[in-house]
This record gives sequence, structure tokens and C-alpha cells, in this order.
Amino acid sequence: MNVIRIGAGAGFQGDRLAPAVDLAERGALDYLVFECLGERTIALAQQERISNPAGGFDPLLERRMRAVLSACRKNGTRIITNMGAANPLGAAERTAQIARELGLTGLKVAAVTGDDVLGMIGDYVLDETGAPAAALRERLVSANAYIGVDGLVSALEAGADVVICGRASDPTLFLAPLVHEFGWARDDWTRLGRGVLVGHLLECAAQITGGYFADPGVKDVPDLARIGNPLALVDATGHAIITKLPGTGGRITRATCIEQLLYEIHDPARYLQPDVVADFSNVTFEERAPDCIAVAGGDGHAATGQLKVSVGYRDGWLGEGQISYAGANCVARGELAVALVRERLKPLAASIREDRGELIGVNSVAPQAISATHVPEVRMRYAARCDDAETALRVGEEVEGLYLAGPAGGGGARSHQRPILAIASTLVPAAEVSATVVMKEVLGETA
Repeated sequence: MNVIRIGAGAGFQGDRLAPAVDLAERGALDYLVFECLGERTIALAQQERISNPAGGFDPLLERRMRAVLSACRKNGTRIITNMGAANPLGAAERTAQIARELGLTGLKVAAVTGDDVLGMIGDYVLDETGAPAAALRERLVSANAYIGVDGLVSALEAGADVVICGRASDPTLFLAPLVHEFGWARDDWTRLGRGVLVGHLLECAAQITGGYFADPGVKDVPDLARIGNPLALVDATGHAIITKLPGTGGRITRATCIEQLLYEIHDPARYLQPDVVADFSNVTFEERAPDCIAVAGGDGHAATGQLKVSVGYRDGWLGEGQISYAGANCVARGELAVALVRERLKPLAASIREDRGELIGVNSVAPQAISATHVPEVRMRYAARCDDAETALRVGEEVEGLYLAGPAGGGGARSHQRPILAIASTLVPAAEVSATVVMKEVLGETA
């Protein structure tokens, strides 16, 4: 195969479905990739699986698979996704069930496991805490390594039509089919680096077609309401064309590509990945036609031999409340509301680890971001990280108490409390983490 067509079906767990369906139906794709995991996403999935062993995979998996499986099967498009989250086996089984219901006999669904390293993480020091993971004791919820292409490629070589994994690095989902189709050597650092580049450009889906890029009057994007997801045409050298389907909204330009290239990158010359250290320092973008950008350059170097591990742990409770003030002097009234809640919570100080009072629209993102004298309304938010649920409840109650025991004109108060799931990270030797592939074939009524 001279060129591989890969489409981005999703860039995060809650991404829109319509662009993925359009790609499945009209994209003439070889692969459709759904990248749906973040650091907290998989930790939350692991927490869910503790209470529901049959769960722990992406809550939108069923909706997405029902929407695209038939079209992908008809068009010869293979699906790769990390929607397995904390339970790739369960996700594969559910996908196989959906395929049977849709009459898609002969479909092969693979689960790739091995990223769950909770059982081996205890002695490794966490960057954020400076202590071994075992020090968290019963607070430790999850530990998932960012695995590379090995398990995914093995699944593809075994003939999988759908490959479902848990925590792999985001670009790995796109790199794996390129390694499989083109037979790239595992030490062909240049091609592997370019494959990571393609994956990085596609992994956030509509972000590169103008979503998140859009800024009215500064960076206008046409027909944003019907924005399409991107696809890439990749050749055996790893060079690519980034484009989108005709008739879809959005825009792909050198500017959208450059923004995405630099997104979440610490050092463009050393983007650490499981299979390669990618080098984006000499990447070029050339506009060949409207919404058609040629990507060249890109390189790579030997992998570090270590894998990042995302560790989730319980870290107390969040208590939060919000209330609005409008009209003349609303900022001063909002500031008074913050001061009152903080003062009234002082008796609970021993159970509050940190707190924050802010006025949304004035100082919630940047201190005194705009002139406080011209603000027509503010939303006061008070939040605290607490040791227990009862203290967290009291935080919200004090905000709601401002209705009658606070400044004039407060309205629209609400409050909530929830357990906090914090994230830390460490590195483990790649040699200690191995992937396993479990294949499920849809055989019809007798399956």
C-alpha cells in the first residue's frame, strides 16, 4: 500500500460523534482512530471499575460503535481506539455484542492489555509527592503505563478489524497502523518520529481543523457549527497530507497545523514517546490547496527505554458553591461574599487543606484581568479541598447561606461536593511492561 488514509474519530472522551460518522461513511479510510483518554479519564475509569467490575470503559463506546461499525465494515476501515480505558476486555466484549446485533459476522475485535501496572508501582517514587507510590496506601486507585505500538501492531497482524486498548500514548494509536502497513523497523527512528508527528497532529481531532483555534475577528473559522474532523494521507516515508472531507466546516491552514504541532509539547526537538524520541524541530507545512497541508521534515532518535506512568489517588473532597451578583458595585459585593465565606469557615480550618475564592469574569483566570469598575455582573465561586465529605458539604452550605446572610442581590446559588481524584506520575522501565492481545471473533448466532 503506497498511502494510508487515517481519520481522527475523536480527540477526547466527550467529543462530538457526527464528524466521526461522516469520516466512516465518506472518508474512504483505511483506519479510523478514536483517542478518548486523558490522565484523569483513566483514573476515573479505574475508580468506576472498583465499584462495577464490568464497567470501566468509555461511557460513549456503545454509541460510537453503533454509529460507525457498519460503515467501517462496509468500507474496509479498521478501528483503533483507547476507549477500553480501565477495561479493554470488557470494551471488546461489548463491541463484539454490538457487532452481532448489527449482523456483522466475521468481525474480529482485539483487546490490548498490559498498561495496568498497579501491582508493580509501589516502590517507584512519584514526581509530584516525592514519595514511593506505596506511601499512598489505600488512597492509591490506579497506575497505567503509556504503552507503545507492540500490542496494537500484534493485534493488526492477527487480523483485528477493531483494536481496543487502555492507556497508550496518544500518537501511538496512529503510529501503530503505519508500522503495521509499511513494515517500519522498530529502530527506524526517522520514520517512527514522523509517524508520531502525524499522530500528534491528528490526535486532538477538530482542534487542527479550526476548533480551539477559532477567535472571532482575530482567527475566523468558517462554518464552525459543522466542523469536520481531519484525516491524513501518509506515505511510506512518513510524510503526510493533512486534510478534511469536502463540504465540512472548519479550516486547515499552516496556522492551525503549527498551533497543533506545539500543543502540549515541552521540547519540540525531544518529544518523549514509548517507541521513539520524536524531533519536530525541522517540520515544515506547505499549503498545496485549500484545506490541504503537506507535512514534511520530522525525525526521531532512540527511545529512552522508560515509560511514563499516570497514577491516580484519592486526595480528599471538593466542596464548592457559586452565587451571582449583578448591577452597580457588584464586584465589591462579590468580594465581600468571598470574605464572609472564608471567615465563617475558620472553625473548620483543620479539615480544609486549601481554598480559593474568586469572581468569575474578574480574577478567576488572571488577577484583575479587566477593570472592575465596568463589570455588569460577577459569579462568585468558593471552593475548598477538604479532608472529609462533611466539611466539603459545609463549604457549599455557607455559599448558599449568603442568600439572606450576605451582600445584597445574590442569586442563582448552587453547591456540590465530590471526592477528589488526584494525578501523579513516574517512570518505569519499558522492559517491565508487556502487552497482551485477546481476540474476539463475531461468529453470528452461535457466538
